[in-house]
Amino acid sequence: MIIVDSNIIFSSLLAANSKFLTVLSDDGNKFISPYFLFIELFKHKEKILKNTKLTHDTLFEILDSMLSNIQFIPLNNLSLFSREYAYNLCRDIDVNDAVFVALTIEYDGLLWPGDKKLTEGLKKKGFNKFYHPTF
Repeated sequence: MIIVDSNIIFSSLLAANSKFLTVLSDDGNKFISPYFLFIELFKHKEKILKNTKLTHDTLFEILDSMLSNIQFIPLNNLSLFSREYAYNLCRDIDVNDAVFVALTIEYDGLLWPGDKKLTEGLKKKGFNKFYHPTF
């Protein structure tokens, strides 16, 4: 189980011929993410459009294809333990990433963060459940 952070989706959109897209298209992997990812995408939609120079329609087509291999999990499916533990790990790094860490804890998966600050901060706290794709 690989938990996909929003930074991976952003990187996939911003880089033409992204290696991330190849990994996300691999049916041999089981990807999950919280519905919160949609909020992040919506929040940064204009910036994505500006930086990629995509039309709205093209962006939605790419997202449809990219997100079709990801199972989305509602936050209320996560235990209080996982949410609190993740919050305590992330509160001084980036609290918005706590939901991705909580999924990793809850599903005993591997986090694919795409955020060096988060990765390094979590490692300093003893969290080492990361996915590192081979490109």
